[in-house]
Amino acid sequence: MKLHHIVAAQQFDRSVLAEVFETSKEMEEVVKRGGVADYNHRIMATLFYEPSTRTRFSFEAAMHRLGGRVVTTENAAEFSSVSKGETLEDTIRIINGYADVIVIRHSEVGAAQRAAAVSRVPVVNAGDGAGQHPTQALLDLYTIQKEIGRIDGLRIAMVGDLAQGRTVRSLAYLLSKYQEVTLYFVAPPLLKMKEDILEHLREHEVRYEEESDLNKVLPEVDVVYQTRVQKERFGDRVADYEKCRGLYILDRSSLTRMRSGAIIMHPLPRVDEISMEVDHDPRAAYFRQAQNGLYVRMAILKMILGTPPEGCA
Repeated sequence: MKLHHIVAAQQFDRSVLAEVFETSKEMEEVVKRGGVADYNHRIMATLFYEPSTRTRFSFEAAMHRLGGRVVTTENAAEFSSVSKGETLEDTIRIINGYADVIVIRHSEVGAAQRAAAVSRVPVVNAGDGAGQHPTQALLDLYTIQKEIGRIDGLRIAMVGDLAQGRTVRSLAYLLSKYQEVTLYFVAPPLLKMKEDILEHLREHEVRYEEESDLNKVLPEVDVVYQTRVQKERFGDRVADYEKCRGLYILDRSSLTRMRSGAIIMHPLPRVDEISMEVDHDPRAAYFRQAQNGLYVRMAILKMILGTPPEGCA
């Protein structure tokens, strides 16, 4: 199956998700062998207007593991022609002449869609402000499948900054494609999940509950998806940030309330919302989750670039 632009989680159906998962599993074996040289004539451009460690490095490592090459800028807003006033659209048109695929992270919701609208080569959304982060949702879903063995019928708590969290938004879209899933949205009033996601879930008959008490939810769920309260999204609303930070912290006492077969996930980076004492519990899946990002992004790039021509390796 060939993919082109990846801008939103909604574009994936279950058949494509199944292929992403199967290809990701294959990529785990590729990494064990040290990688391949299949795409040594292909170039990926990473264009990041916002800071990133896991997403940028995993995409770049994924391309290198596939034998491809990478051109990159760590701070596109400062170190590209954007600083001279160039539009995003013109930047994308120019990079089209240099690369076979463009991975973009931007602070503005909808920036990836704007880039895709003018790009001949595939554009991958690596996060657009508080909008979406579809490849994170794919690796999250792959982690759940790998850790628990299924997605249908699961009870999943999303905790923390749900209003401004692009990872939970994208994951909610993907989970709506599965059967008998129940979602628990645990957040203070200022950070509640936005109405567009709730409306989507109602349209797809996905059961959800909104809750402010994390301890009440912990014994009920198979997955706790913890998120950071994102200080950078509050701007000058310092008082609002202070009201929300530190409300939900997973620690040793939280573990006693959770099911033995449940898992804890986090898109990372964390600040203080998961105590380091939790790291040693086998249910702490967030570092395994981050590792899965390499395999899933290798799979995505392989599906985007297609079968390498003979003699390319």
